[in-house]
Amino acid sequence: MKLFSLQRRQLLPVPAEDAWAFFVNPANLPLITPPDLGFRITSPLPERMYAGMIVSYTVTPFAGLPVTRVTEITHLEEPFFFVDEQRLGPYRFWHHQHLFRPVPAGTEMTDLVHYALPLGPLGLLAAPLVQARLEAIFAWRRAALAARFGSAEQAERLENEVEKIRC
Repeated sequence: MKLFSLQRRQLLPVPAEDAWAFFVNPANLPLITPPDLGFRITSPLPERMYAGMIVSYTVTPFAGLPVTRVTEITHLEEPFFFVDEQRLGPYRFWHHQHLFRPVPAGTEMTDLVHYALPLGPLGLLAAPLVQARLEAIFAWRRAALAARFGSAEQAERLENEVEKIRC
């Protein structure tokens, strides 16, 4: 089994508590998912996520074909990280860490995804397409978060101003 990974960092110019509150509300997931994925939650949701929580949903990642996916929140340590793992769906393996770190300008958020594709050698042939699709999904997510919380440039300006005050 070949394991692939994708890592993305984003600086959000908001306190860690605000970033955390947004991400642990599972109802916000559609707000950071590209509309062309046809993302639709099919299970009841609590107001806040918790370790052991199961979420089922459908997506249409390729050619308009709907896929059912079930994920479990396997680890959660407020306000630092949570992990979702696929229990049913298109990947042979999916492990997604969401990490939050307070920084002077707000919150550094890191996504670290490890995944494996099904179907052995046939799945490996699709790897470049899957990688490109994941890159596009995370690029869209980055833009959606920047629109919601502010851009990295705003965060960097704030960080520089804080640094000037310290000096």
